[in-house]
Amino acid sequence: MDNKLLIDNITNPTLLFFMLGILATIVKSDLEIPHSTSKFISIYLLFAIGFKGGQELRHGGFNAEMMKALTVCMVFAAFVPVYTFFILKRKFDVENAAAIAATYGSVSAVTFVTSTMFLDNLKIGYGGHMVAGMALMEAPAIMIGVVLMRRFGVGTSQTSFKKILHESLTNGSVFIITGSLLIGLIADAKGAEGIKPFTTDIFKGFLSIFLLEMGMIAARRFAAFRKYGMSMSLFAVVVPMINAVLSIYITSWLGITNGDRLLIAILTASASYIAVPAAMKEAAPQADPGLYVPMALGITFPFNITFGLPLYWLLIQHI
Repeated sequence: MDNKLLIDNITNPTLLFFMLGILATIVKSDLEIPHSTSKFISIYLLFAIGFKGGQELRHGGFNAEMMKALTVCMVFAAFVPVYTFFILKRKFDVENAAAIAATYGSVSAVTFVTSTMFLDNLKIGYGGHMVAGMALMEAPAIMIGVVLMRRFGVGTSQTSFKKILHESLTNGSVFIITGSLLIGLIADAKGAEGIKPFTTDIFKGFLSIFLLEMGMIAARRFAAFRKYGMSMSLFAVVVPMINAVLSIYITSWLGITNGDRLLIAILTASASYIAVPAAMKEAAPQADPGLYVPMALGITFPFNITFGLPLYWLLIQHI
């Protein structure tokens, strides 16, 4: 790996705040981000990236590049939970296997946001339609996880599929990113310019504070996850890398631009720790959140934003 690219990524201020959060947990600091503040920042980040994506989509219009990128996103949202489920079913019961599969088929909005900052720092362009790709990948993975659970499970939750679908589509993170994207798409340029200082200028500062808290949470979750052993830790790193590399090869054949290729790679490599747990609480009450949430937040998320991003970018440049 290019050491300079890796060092530049890790020494990015936003990533340094993430590491500070990990350190705070390790040294048992009493540092704490109030829940209401964290909730606001989370909503703000999703709103800002959704709105900016809608504006980019409005200016760029609908084209073949967008359709190819969105198609790849949808295919992976369906493919990943299926193949991972059958791997996981050899080790876990059906509910846990389906919950983990849905987690890795879905996406992490914060990982996506961090990736856009990585590209901005490199001055690499990307399409606003990629925000739509992220939004489109949330719900299908959850629904496929539920279908697999119903198909192969015995005595699984009888919660209606309609309720699960509603839960996945109206989950706060999915709703705000999709709604902001649509508003950005229909808002006129003059009106959008009026809120630009809020959607752009302060974005990095809020992301830094949010990643500070994510670092603290990730360190705590990883400590609780260690009882599951090395095999699941390897799964949480190896499977995302396989997904990313596969997507990089496919997008190279399709002629998709490098900025979009990186965002597709990071979406296929990321794992949900917000939307999926909310849906699986209803669909798979017997599945252990202490397994699939720490896998996504304590291992996959830190790996992707520190080592994954520069690794995937180098692969894109060589493939």
